[in-house]
Amino acid sequence: MIVIKSKDELLRMREAGRIVADILALLKDKVVPGITTLELDSIAERECRRRGAKPAFKGYGGFPFSICASPEDRVVHGFPNDQPLVEGEILSIDFGVVLKGFYGDSAVTLPVGAISAEKQRLLDVTQEALDLGIEQARVNNRLFDISHAIQSHVEKCGFSVVKEFVGHGIGRGLHEDPQVPNFGPPGQGPLLRSGMVLAIEPMINTGTAGVKVLGDGWTAVTLDRKPSAHFEHTVAITEEGPLILTAI
Repeated sequence: MIVIKSKDELLRMREAGRIVADILALLKDKVVPGITTLELDSIAERECRRRGAKPAFKGYGGFPFSICASPEDRVVHGFPNDQPLVEGEILSIDFGVVLKGFYGDSAVTLPVGAISAEKQRLLDVTQEALDLGIEQARVNNRLFDISHAIQSHVEKCGFSVVKEFVGHGIGRGLHEDPQVPNFGPPGQGPLLRSGMVLAIEPMINTGTAGVKVLGDGWTAVTLDRKPSAHFEHTVAITEEGPLILTAI
């Protein structure tokens, strides 16, 4: 069942989303060669609790950290560790909070120092795909209009869409109906209505689309071990158009 949020609930979700945005902006400035993802995880949790929120991911389904930290060929759900980041890598950080009973969820992929032109293009195309998907999150569109906008842009640019992991509804639960694929035909899926809130999150591979989950049961990597990027926003559908709840 897709839950429609009231205006008051959207305001509360915006509070949660702003905390997510603020902390991701803080982490962005910390992502430099030599820092570890465990250090980034510690910063995120400390700043989250300082703002009166709780990390959404820690303990969720047994996930042991506050952020998902996925460098290079790791697609999603990577475990933070004590290995220093290296110049030229890219790092995806997925982070969420729960505040006053409502969730916010967002992700970014960041350069570690100077990166190659190919990696920068991967980041640019993934961000563009998210923006194009959000543009379709409008009243009376269909859910797969979002999906098609993402897929068509990504494949036109020569990259691959991950199909094993998708976006989702969000609100009082971190994962609610509906699932939001990053692929599919336009004009299909549930009719979009004002008050729906979706976590739209393209995960895009440099090479082939295939992924596998490692032995920790969480970390997904590309089958060909080529880099992957991930961007996400929590977006409310309103009569005035898409409202990004996890924007600064």
